[in-house]
Amino acid sequence: MTDNSSPDARSAAPLRLGTRRSKLAMAQSGLVAEAVREVTGRAVELVEITTYGDTSREHLAQIGGTGVFVAALREALLRGEVDFAVHSLKDLPTSQPDDLVLAAVPQREDPRDALVARDGLTFEQLPDGARIGTGSPRRMAQLNAYARSHGLLIETVPIRGNVDTRIGFVRNGELDAVVLAAAGLSRLGRTGEVTDFLPVDTVLPAPGQGALAIECAASSADLAAALAELDDPYTRVAVTAERALLAALEAGCSAPVGALADVLADGHVVNELRLRGVVGSTDGSSLVQLSTTGPVPTSHDDAAALGRELASEMLAKGAAGLMGERAL
Repeated sequence: MTDNSSPDARSAAPLRLGTRRSKLAMAQSGLVAEAVREVTGRAVELVEITTYGDTSREHLAQIGGTGVFVAALREALLRGEVDFAVHSLKDLPTSQPDDLVLAAVPQREDPRDALVARDGLTFEQLPDGARIGTGSPRRMAQLNAYARSHGLLIETVPIRGNVDTRIGFVRNGELDAVVLAAAGLSRLGRTGEVTDFLPVDTVLPAPGQGALAIECAASSADLAAALAELDDPYTRVAVTAERALLAALEAGCSAPVGALADVLADGHVVNELRLRGVVGSTDGSSLVQLSTTGPVPTSHDDAAALGRELASEMLAKGAAGLMGERAL
């Protein structure tokens, strides 16, 4: 690794990175800290912050989901206790505060959901009546819909807890399987425990799933400019479209909404963006699933317009009536 730091940069105080305390958040923040060290030449120290989402024992759908993992980190930023913060993008509310800036969205990890099942089973090999744990109404809706359409009988069970706790439900025989984000398992080095990666044609991920958000105070212009070097433009337009769809549906991150934008390439030339969205009742009896394809957006506004367009088509097909559903 080249040390591109000046003596001034090396002697400067370490940058303080605000992170949640969970193993996954610490792993994600550690990766970002290393990248920030490379681009700034400055030391980076992790500052652990406990959020409401970490301490509440209620299910996310009950506490509202939106922002429960984010508010404490943002408050620390605004109080100047940390210089920048790292969030899982899917936890970030869709409205951006004026005094904070989303400085970078690095290249996205695998956006898919992953199954960890007993005895190495894939989703289609699960026995009738299989109990599958997930804290997400979005996953419940799509897993139940898929099972119904293939004549499978499953029971989705609401669960909470970190990755170890969730996988523990399978190991101790309480559940047949759990569904987790593939990206999180990858960042924890635990991809080997996955028994099936769920294709996005079966289960669309949460808007922004697999992507990280690096946020700092709008007043820290120099830091924002340095962090921007970590931004991946294709990931940025994709998640902007997905989050605009979520916002236009007036849904929070605990609503049963899935969305994925992916860039389509002709050879080595990326020329189109496909955006897919789904809303469903948690029992899987009703789904509204639509997609649209257009030129790769060249601005934030173009990407957001694509998301809003698809959302209005979904609302016209009855999506609004399905979003009142909540898993208790």
